[in-house]
Amino acid sequence: MNALRDSVLGISKVLSGNKYNRKLMKTRKELTEEYKQLKFKMGVFQIRNMVNGKVFVESSINLDAIWNRHQAQLDFGSHPSKGLQKDWKELGKENFSFEILSEIEHRDGVNVDYKKELKLLENMYLEELQPFEEKGYNHVPKQ
Repeated sequence: MNALRDSVLGISKVLSGNKYNRKLMKTRKELTEEYKQLKFKMGVFQIRNMVNGKVFVESSINLDAIWNRHQAQLDFGSHPSKGLQKDWKELGKENFSFEILSEIEHRDGVNVDYKKELKLLENMYLEELQPFEEKGYNHVPKQ
């Protein structure tokens, strides 16, 4: 029994103190830099109510993550759009779809304000689709 314990403790010491292991582990700064280099799908999307046709339009620098966030907010009853929240609760998630309306491509070597570009593209879709009041869940923009 002691031999087994000593063996396990010995392996544990070797693994935690191993200089090669430390070289394999990345620093927080390295991981942060790698994350910044990832290229997520960016664009404008809509959440469509397939029963009444209403839509909620928005943009994001990470389309995969934003869908997860909206679903979580809707599932937990904390979505900022009260109308969408109400319909989600009454009709169920199976009556809603997530649709990408337009994507923006990453441009290497060019300093681009993607958030600004996305907001302009989102505003174009809001103007075209008018997803307000009976047509959608977005708030009417202030003039």
